[in-house]
Amino acid sequence: MAKTANIIFKKAGTEDVSGIARVCREGWRATYGYLEDEAYVNQVIEEYYNEDRILKEVTEFSDYWHGYFVAKENGQVVGAIGGGTTGEKAGEIFVFYMDPIKRNMGIGSQLLNYYTNYQKNLGIKEQWLSAQKDNEKGIPFYEAKGFVKQSEKMSEGSDKYISIRYMREI
Repeated sequence: MAKTANIIFKKAGTEDVSGIARVCREGWRATYGYLEDEAYVNQVIEEYYNEDRILKEVTEFSDYWHGYFVAKENGQVVGAIGGGTTGEKAGEIFVFYMDPIKRNMGIGSQLLNYYTNYQKNLGIKEQWLSAQKDNEKGIPFYEAKGFVKQSEKMSEGSDKYISIRYMREI
């Protein structure tokens, strides 16, 4: 656990499930609300950011899934990140969202650093993530943090949206 001012960074526990679900749902809508396909938006939120799934993901871990890590301000989850190990020295960020009203305050940068240090301690040397091609909120952030575009592919569960694969050495 790390603390900065009123922000605490820690591995998530069961007490954080509803906060993680809220931040991920609101963060996903704020990031991808421009998509015309409302059914796709709802499908992603229902599949990935429901409390039953998140409860499982904060209690069951493997090399592939390290769990969620959160930023909490005054006891409330304001950011969530999760990832795992995908190769011998490769790590992945599978999910990373901030409460939309807490963006651009440096909390996301600190949460990314907190999780990156966790992955470094596991011997990970490359950190990977995927971002929707027209993600105007995430892509500038990731590129500013040293992530470099590697490739493009169709987004999982869609034949209309393109994901960009990013990687940085850590």
